[in-house]
Amino acid sequence: MSQFFYIHPDNPQQRLIKQTCELINAGEVIVYPTDSGYAIGCQMENKKALEQICRIRDINKEHNFTLMCRDMSELSVYARVDNVAFRQIKNNTPGPYTFILKATKEVPKRLQNPKRKTIGIRVPNNPIALAILEELGEPLMSTTLILPNAEMAESDPDEIRDKLEKMVALIIHGGYLSEQPTTVIDLSEGDATILRFGSGDPAPFE
Repeated sequence: MSQFFYIHPDNPQQRLIKQTCELINAGEVIVYPTDSGYAIGCQMENKKALEQICRIRDINKEHNFTLMCRDMSELSVYARVDNVAFRQIKNNTPGPYTFILKATKEVPKRLQNPKRKTIGIRVPNNPIALAILEELGEPLMSTTLILPNAEMAESDPDEIRDKLEKMVALIIHGGYLSEQPTTVIDLSEGDATILRFGSGDPAPFE
């Protein structure tokens, strides 16, 4: 059975944030709120936890996995990004965008797209997600919580509990959220290509 934390959406309780990060560092899978529905995440280096996420979401290794980062300073550690792309990302973060970029050697190979050697990078505009990332001190391996045969992100933590309470260690109740997943922008080859239209305004990248 999962734990179920009620965390205040604007003023996250530090005690619960700390307990969340202890679970992540112990190799557990968590469900947490972002600025575009709920996401499912685990410690970046943990192979077993990643495999568990793939099973829950029914995705394969070619899926574009995302590193959830606390700010732009982590971006250049994990992704290769030119000045133009850096400015575009900086002007639109934090926010509901996922940027696909070439990965650096700091990114575990199993998280990279096997053919393109890319990784998704995202800086969320959500106080709970940012508090977790700040306490964790490193990016969180993450993917939008879109369950098999669904098109939208999960937005209701009570429904998530009904569906996943035996499959993850922790579900954070951080309010009822938008169902729209992120807008996905591919910047890996230079020019911006919009791969998925979501909750982020695509206009700056068109």
